[in-house]
Order: sequence, then C-alpha cells, then structure tokens
Amino acid sequence: MSRPEPDAVDVVPMQATVTASLQTRSWRLALPALVLLLALILWLYRDTAMAMVMIWYRSETFTHGFVVLPIALWLIWRRRPVLALLTPKPSVLALLFVAGLAMLWLLGDLVAVNSVTQFALVALLVVSVPAIMGLSVAKTIAFPLTFIFFGVPIGEFMMPQLMDWTADMTIFALRLSGIPVFREGLNFVIPSGSWSVVEACSGVRYLIASVTVGTLYAYLNYQSTQRRLLFILVSILVPVVANWLRAYMIVMIGHLSGNSLGVGVDHLIYGWLFFGVVILLMFIIGARWTEPDVPLPVASASMLASAPGDWSTRRVWLAALVCSILVVLPIVAKDRLATSGVLAVPQLVLGEAAMQPWQPADAAAIGFRPNFENPSAELNRAFAQEGHVVGLYLGYYRDQDYERKLVSSTNMLVKSADKAWSQVESGSSIAKLGSEQVTLRSTEMRRMSAAVASAPQLLLAWQVYWINGRLTSNDYLAKIYSAANQLLGRGDDSALIVVYTSAERSGDAAASLGSFLSTQYGAIDAALRDAAGKR
Repeated sequence: MSRPEPDAVDVVPMQATVTASLQTRSWRLALPALVLLLALILWLYRDTAMAMVMIWYRSETFTHGFVVLPIALWLIWRRRPVLALLTPKPSVLALLFVAGLAMLWLLGDLVAVNSVTQFALVALLVVSVPAIMGLSVAKTIAFPLTFIFFGVPIGEFMMPQLMDWTADMTIFALRLSGIPVFREGLNFVIPSGSWSVVEACSGVRYLIASVTVGTLYAYLNYQSTQRRLLFILVSILVPVVANWLRAYMIVMIGHLSGNSLGVGVDHLIYGWLFFGVVILLMFIIGARWTEPDVPLPVASASMLASAPGDWSTRRVWLAALVCSILVVLPIVAKDRLATSGVLAVPQLVLGEAAMQPWQPADAAAIGFRPNFENPSAELNRAFAQEGHVVGLYLGYYRDQDYERKLVSSTNMLVKSADKAWSQVESGSSIAKLGSEQVTLRSTEMRRMSAAVASAPQLLLAWQVYWINGRLTSNDYLAKIYSAANQLLGRGDDSALIVVYTSAERSGDAAASLGSFLSTQYGAIDAALRDAAGKR
C-alpha cells in the first residue's frame, strides 16, 4: 500500500508557518541587540541628549520635541504587521554611515556646536536601525525614522532672514495702506509710534510648528509622494505669509487704537490665535484631497521563502559589536584631545609704543562694547590720529565649551533688544591686514540711549575672527579652522577683532578704519600671538 503524496495546498501553509516561526525567533534575537545599542549611544552621548532636552524645556520654539519620539514609536507600531514579514539583515553601508556620524559628532563637540552634535546623535540613533536590522526594515519605517529629526532643535539660523522679510513685507503693506513709514534697519516709525521687528516677530516658531505638524498630516492622509510633498511645501509657505499678515495686522491694530491694543501680551495672543486659525484652514482644505490607506500586505509563500539561519543571527550581534566600537571611539578621542592641566589665563597686552603714530584716546567717550559673552580676556581701547578716533575691541577665547565660545548665535555686535545701540545696516568690506586682503563684516549702528553731546550717534564697525593666526569673517570657516587646530594639537585659542569709529560721514569712517588696520594690525596680531604662546 503506497503512501499518498501530500497536497501542495497543505505544504505551503506548513512551510509558511515554519518560516514565520523562524522569523519571529530572529526578531527576538535581533531586537535586543538594537535596543542595547541605542541604550549605549544614549548613555555615551548623554550630555548631548540632556542638552537637547533642556532646549525643549526652556524654548517654546522647540517644545514639540517632547512628543516627536512618542509619535515616531506609534508610527512604527502601526507598521508591525509588515515588519513581521521581514528578516533582520545588517547593512554594511549603514555601518559606514555610523562611522561618519560618530566623526561628525566629535568635530561638532570640539567646536561646541549644539546643532551639529545633536543632529549627529539623532542620526546615529536612526542609522543604527538599518545597521542592525537591514535596509528593508529601515525602508519600511522610513518616515517614522525621518520624523525623529524634528526633535533636533535647529532652525534659529533662519531668524535673521525671516526678520528681514517680515520687516520688508510689513512696511510694504503699511505703505499700500497709505501710512507713511520711516525705516532704519529693523526699526520703523509711523505717525502713531515706533515699532521694531525682534526675534519673536520672525515667525520661526510658527514655521517649525507648521512644518512638523504638516509633514505628519501629509504622511497620514496622503499616499502619493507628489501630494505629500505638495502639502509639506504648503506647510512651509503658509506660516511665512501668515506671519507677514500677523505683523501687519498687529501694527494696524495698534495704530488704529492709539496703541491701546496689539501691544504687550495682546501682541502674542493675537499672533497665536491668527496662526491657529490659518493652520486649521490649511488642514481643512487639505482634507479635501485625502487618500484612503493602502491595505497592509498579508503573508504569502513568496514573502516567507527564505528563513533566517544561525549565521544571520550572528551577523546581527557582530554588527551591534562593530557599531558599539564605532560610537565609543569619539568619546575616547575627545578624552585624548582634551587639554591636560590648567591653562593659564590669557593676557592681552597692547603697548602704546607699538601703536604709533596712533595715540591713546578715551574709549568710554564712544560708549560701545560688542555683545560677545564670557571671553577669557578682553581689551577695549581707543586711539586717535589727526582728529580721527578709532575704537579697538579684542575678545580672546581659550578652552572653549558650550558656555564660553567665540562663534555663537548669542554673540553679535548688537542684539535686537539692545537699548544702547540698534543695527542700521550690515554688509562686508575689504581691508589690508598685514600682507593679505581680508573680507571683514561691516555693521552700521545708531545710538538709542542718551549720551554726552560729543559722543558719536552713528558708528561703523568692522569685525573679523582670529583663529590661532588665521583670519576669517565667516562663522563656518572659523569653526572649521578651530576644529582643525584642535585635531592637530594646537589648542582652540581664538579671538574677535572689532574696530569702530564715528560714521557721521561714512566715507571718512571707512577710510579711518582701513588706515588704522593697515598700519596697526601687526601690533594687534603680535599681542594675540603672545597671548596664545603663554598657555
């Protein structure tokens, strides 16, 4: 009596069941490896993680960071039926990205740039997924992984440009309304009073909130890439335009009410109410083109054709070990590059004899000091020659960290809320410093506070960074030069050089600054090099 052949219909479910069981076992072995790796990264880079959380806590612009990770985890949970069909397979390409991001974090930490270190940390967490689980798994949850980057508190670099646009459009709208406007920088005057465009008026909070929520809305409500990208574009443009209208409306409310409305707390309340209404309308309109969800795939014999073996499991843990080594290396390198011992406090000595033919003058009579915080040493003096008075400010930085650094978003000649000076115009100028032509940052400022009658009401200031002997006015190059010096063991000694003079006659002001730098930069550079040599 012969044994009957099994029916093919019975074999496929049996194979699928066995393979699915093996896949479940593979996930149970791979998932702990990923969790342990993520925990290791967060522990090693805990200072960076805590700095990011503190920004979420104290800044209204980035408070949404607290909900980004829970939302991303929920989005991943929604994809679990699809993930269950996949087999974790580590990606060598992702391991290369882990190495690159670890190096990026080290460079960012050397120059104390929060945005770089925090981006690198989040990117390390994200790239760990394909490094351990494979590209297929990462592709399946690509959006949730990408969404995590909204937790990085970055975007304030757009603030100056957004402030300029807001001022431009507000003044344009006021003039269209028949209201005369006198503008000076970000300050403008209308018949009913004076107004200023400050950081809160930039609209960067509205923009970041709109893009975050708009991106999530597009993912959940649309299926086609084209519609998603279109809605994200709308979520970028709408808050920018809405902020222009908000600023114009607040000025008009203040103007028409005799400045009894639209100022103080009203200013913020009207802004958020208007923004909320605009975003709600954007979502209501976007809902008209909502696409239904695509059904999740079901298990089939073709999907479950290859079962993971013991070698796949070993590869997962080997990849986790390699990743662990890669993320530890920057911490080790940071400790090795750290300056040993206590550095001497730098001393800035600028002899009067070295500054000839310029003679010492009274810097207090000008009454200006750049808003650069926590220098290791500083000098603010003035010199005169043939009736021309030029002020010189040197701010020296050594052993920089996140609290004390030369290039920072909070370091600038004049802050928007400064009660002593306001920025009128900014640009660049070229001057000869030593043997080279250097591009310097140029700023024109007007005095806001009362002063003695002889004090200048308008100043022209030129500024440049001195990075261990190299000159640049570019923030990014200054950071690159500083990182390179530290990697080569030369320390992080850097300085700000600012020269300023009365700009009542702009042509004379530029000529005075150019003459002073061309003849006196040698003495300035010698003083800075002497300070750097005494470590």
